[in-house]
Amino acid sequence: MRKLKNILVAVLLMASTALFAQTTITGKIVDNSGEVIPGANIIEQGTNNGTVTDFNGKFSLTTKKSTGFITVSFIGYEELKKEFSANSGNLGSIKVISQDIGISEVKVLASIAIDRHTPVAMATIKPEIIQEKLGTQELPEILKSTPSVYVTRQGGGFGDSRINLRGFDSRNVAVMINGIPVNDMENGKVYWSNWSGLSDVTRSMQVQRGLGASKVAVPSVGGTINILTKTTDAKKGGSLIYSVGNDGYTKWGVSLASGLTENDWAFAFSLANTKGNGYVDGTEFDAWSYYASISKRISTDQSISLSIFGAPQKHGQRSSQLSIDKFKEFGIKYNPDWGYKNGQVEYLRENFYHKPQAILNHFITISDKTSVSTALYASTGTGGGTGGYGNTSKFETYLTDNQIDFDRIVDENIAAGVNGSESILRASVNNHDWAGFISTLNHEFSEDLKFTGGLDFKYYKGEHYREITDLLGGEYYIDDYDVNEPNKLAKVGDKIGYHNDGIIGWAGLFGQVEYTKNKLSTFFAGAVSNMTMTRVDYFNYIPEENTSEKLSYLGYSGKGGANYNLTDIHNVFVNAGYFERQPDFRSAFLNYKNDPNPDAVNEKIVSFELGYGIRFNKLRANINGYYTQWNDKTFIKSYRQADGSYYTANILGVDALHTGVELDFIYNATKRLNFIGMVSVGDWKWMNNIEGVKVYDEDQVEQDEIDLYLKDVKVGNAAQTTAAVGINYYLFKDLKIGADYNYFTNLFADFDALRRTDISEEGINSWEMPSYQLVDIFLKYDFNISNLKSTAYAKVNNLLDVEYVSDARDGSAHNWETSSVYYGVGRTMSFGLKIRI
Repeated sequence: MRKLKNILVAVLLMASTALFAQTTITGKIVDNSGEVIPGANIIEQGTNNGTVTDFNGKFSLTTKKSTGFITVSFIGYEELKKEFSANSGNLGSIKVISQDIGISEVKVLASIAIDRHTPVAMATIKPEIIQEKLGTQELPEILKSTPSVYVTRQGGGFGDSRINLRGFDSRNVAVMINGIPVNDMENGKVYWSNWSGLSDVTRSMQVQRGLGASKVAVPSVGGTINILTKTTDAKKGGSLIYSVGNDGYTKWGVSLASGLTENDWAFAFSLANTKGNGYVDGTEFDAWSYYASISKRISTDQSISLSIFGAPQKHGQRSSQLSIDKFKEFGIKYNPDWGYKNGQVEYLRENFYHKPQAILNHFITISDKTSVSTALYASTGTGGGTGGYGNTSKFETYLTDNQIDFDRIVDENIAAGVNGSESILRASVNNHDWAGFISTLNHEFSEDLKFTGGLDFKYYKGEHYREITDLLGGEYYIDDYDVNEPNKLAKVGDKIGYHNDGIIGWAGLFGQVEYTKNKLSTFFAGAVSNMTMTRVDYFNYIPEENTSEKLSYLGYSGKGGANYNLTDIHNVFVNAGYFERQPDFRSAFLNYKNDPNPDAVNEKIVSFELGYGIRFNKLRANINGYYTQWNDKTFIKSYRQADGSYYTANILGVDALHTGVELDFIYNATKRLNFIGMVSVGDWKWMNNIEGVKVYDEDQVEQDEIDLYLKDVKVGNAAQTTAAVGINYYLFKDLKIGADYNYFTNLFADFDALRRTDISEEGINSWEMPSYQLVDIFLKYDFNISNLKSTAYAKVNNLLDVEYVSDARDGSAHNWETSSVYYGVGRTMSFGLKIRI
């Protein structure tokens, strides 16, 4: 009995000793910019005891010892050790350093929004998600499960994607790469084929819906897409990738990083090639992408980095929308824009372009309260797209096996002899030179009050012309569009049709005041910019008279917002803004000539937004409503007359209203299982009819006056209601599988406003396209090849091979029989391997 009593006492003493040796520590993991890091690993050193941070970056860990160290690790960040003791309790905010040199400073320049701090609706896509879910898709398609986003590949060619956000197309969605705007300076569009290699070097991708957090003046009517590329990796290493897919898809790539050397230099380089036949017939592609960067830490307070990236590519295109009956007859992959010449594939439509961009970043901390971030950037674009010229009806009617019979056209051109070719191939070339400078000053007046302000300068020159690429058997083509050389006997390489330059200057000033106190964070931002435009026309004017007057337009914006964290779980935010945006280049000059548009005015945008968020340990959800009114939108519509001349309609004062509600959530059911989802319901419509639209001929003589009936017509070209749900599950530690379901409805065909000249059209919507739903699945497996960490990927898009209409142009009867369409991409699959070295 005494022996048993002694054993019990010993056990109790051991248990009490172990109990008193334990301690519970808490804290929050953040990066340099103060953004919380969910999912970071917290391990008690020397043990297997650990946890992960929740959605708010917070953790709680009961240690096995009363003193020691914890290690904090997360992909893309340097591992950190933090000491704790029995009296530590709350360790506060623990800051981890990114492995990408200069990324924190770039985040400031790029105006990256922070959860529960920046009062905007947003979604952030990390690089691991891109690797898991991209497959053979293009970079914008990774955003299709984001609220109010609609993405399609249009004709299906490589890089021909388009994206709409809250019903606005790319001209009204700001796209920024490392804080540098990349929307075209003349028309505001974004050509994703120019950035096809970005998926290989993207560190994160953030969609800010609505006015967004950008401080510089950008066209963020629908929202802002902020892409951060990898800077220079502070850790030595690299990777090899290889993947294959359907329709001859292959991709390989290599990346190398020196890491930070002893003298504080770092270098990084990546190169990749992607090629394939394309899902759509006649859309073969060959694309390269490259990225190089060099960084130098001059001191603890100053660094400089240079990055250069580009993506030269060439791909066949499908530019002809067809009737549904036509696709039913020949299949959804059918493409009429190619054929055979002398037994070889010949493209009527082919895109080729290369737009290298260089960015020089300099960051300096002047004092503990003041810092300056500066970016100098430049790009030069060369390339364009091909098509038919002259008697283009032959490309539609001379067919063999439903493809263009180029040999027949060649024979007829040869037979024409001294009369020259009647039908030829041309390239529409759009070269440009673009340079800019953005410098941002950050100053803390106090712990609560911060100021950010800076300068934004840009210069752009775009050169536009057509040149002959193939005379198709003839000796020359007679072109009469150049007043300086009438009846030109043009040969391959000669310019035809048009030749002009667009020159744009931009000077901007921006500032923001941010006040943060306890649970409240607020900001007010303003920007003013002056845009100048000059047009040089080498064909319509003699050299002494070929330069237009310089036009000047002033634009400005003001916006503000507040976020209030009611508790650690609940937060609310509100933002509002107003801005006036300058007309684009086409609106400023009429009829493809140097004639200024006297009626061109700024477009006006008013926006309000209110949101609410919750953050539980396992559930994160957000709901928000928005109201965006777009006034004085300008449409310039040109259409060709029977005699070959052009008439232009100057459509002014069009108003639209975009409202909606968005919900998104993530639910971590267990450590191995989580669900993600969203629902967005929009109501986007045109608000008014337009009376007295004047139609001019090429000499600016009024030829007609028409009324357009647009009131209460739904905005087309994007699904107004979307929903998505995804599931991710770790079968075991290194094997992850997942599936995503997407649903699109309330999708109306795009339409030509000039067709709505009858009052009976008022309130009549364009053809409502059928709703559709898609299912994608993926698999990721981490393993070692010898001592090299490796990952295998598998992805299937459109698993059920659903046939659906993704894009449509409305017909005269507003139904499917008269509308022309593109079908979306059917089932595609890919398999890839990444080896880290």
